[in-house]
Amino acid sequence: MKFRKPADLNRNVLGWIFYDFANSSFTTIIVTVIYAVYFKNVVVNSGEMGTALWGRAISISMLMVALAAPIMGAVADFSRAKKNFLFYFTVITVVFTALLYYVKPGDISRGFWFFIIANFGFNCANVFYNSLLPDITSRSSLGKVSGWGWSFGYLGGLVSLLLVYPLVNYNIRLVFPVVALFFSTFALITFIFLKGSLSRFSRRTNYFKIAFQRLYASVRSIRHFKELIKFLIAFMIYNDGIVVVISFASIYGATRFGMTTASLISFFVIMQISSFFGAFIFGYILDRIGARITISITLLLWIVVTLGAFFAASITAFYVVGLVAGLAIGSSQSSSRTMLALLTPPAKMAEFYGFYSFTGKVSSVIGPLIYGEIARITGSQRFSILAITVFFITGLVVLYFVDEKKGLTAAGNWIDT
Repeated sequence: MKFRKPADLNRNVLGWIFYDFANSSFTTIIVTVIYAVYFKNVVVNSGEMGTALWGRAISISMLMVALAAPIMGAVADFSRAKKNFLFYFTVITVVFTALLYYVKPGDISRGFWFFIIANFGFNCANVFYNSLLPDITSRSSLGKVSGWGWSFGYLGGLVSLLLVYPLVNYNIRLVFPVVALFFSTFALITFIFLKGSLSRFSRRTNYFKIAFQRLYASVRSIRHFKELIKFLIAFMIYNDGIVVVISFASIYGATRFGMTTASLISFFVIMQISSFFGAFIFGYILDRIGARITISITLLLWIVVTLGAFFAASITAFYVVGLVAGLAIGSSQSSSRTMLALLTPPAKMAEFYGFYSFTGKVSSVIGPLIYGEIARITGSQRFSILAITVFFITGLVVLYFVDEKKGLTAAGNWIDT
């Protein structure tokens, strides 16, 4: 029997999912596993003050994205330059990730601001990457293709972890330029495969003036999408918890269980594998049972994760928590990205993805600050992780009131004027 390629897996889709493969190296190694612990324990080296500073760095970068994302989304929609913006912000991320090599013990300010700029570029790039999803596949396959992207991304995270593992005990600072090289190399596949060349901007067009005009129109028009508004509120709440887990998981494991960098890499290799299966499987589940129910299931998994991390008394128990977290993380983010696409009119896609990023990043300012400050004040991250459970429970409650069918109808009937 011959293997048949899925009908949706064309050159365009393949190019799109390769960006997930590329950029997961940044999330996995810089934000989650290695640089986070390196910054806290080596650069700062001052107990839970390092945790608090890491939380502030995450919050500042997310606030910068929150302020910029809606404008960028509107400009991208009008100029048809999504691919341009994806390229520019990818370059920013790659350059400042490589510059982390120059962050040595005690270089707190340099390590703080280099990371903020790199994380700003990474999250801005994702605004345009996410908004390209409806351009490359049919509406009925959004969940499946989004799931492919997330699952392939976790493979990228896994490969990058294995790639840098030998450098951890040799010279940990070499890890950072290697991540930059990995990211840029595989992102090139995206820019080669995605249809269309990088657009040229018109010098006569005031894109930012148009952006503000479109944003004003969006604020007026978004009131017609009540289900989308409710979903964005729910997302704003539960995404805060997800950002905290991504940003502090390795710091939590290193501080509470004394895990070394090598053992943390082993832990996240297992987590990446479960994340791959979670994103891939839940993509198909979403297309069958709908986005709201799928996201609700993943939020229940997140509640189990945070409670499990609080009560875990051994590294073995923490590994089990990591397996469940892996299933939850890819599936919840992939499903959220798909639900926004389903509830948004095609003509407003990049613009509303800007609002999506705005709500996610505004909320992401709060969670890391809360986590870091609770740890600093109490001297224990256990109470910080317990506080995050509230975000998942509240988000689940708000999501219950979202009527997905009404939202789909409103998006389908919208006529851009």
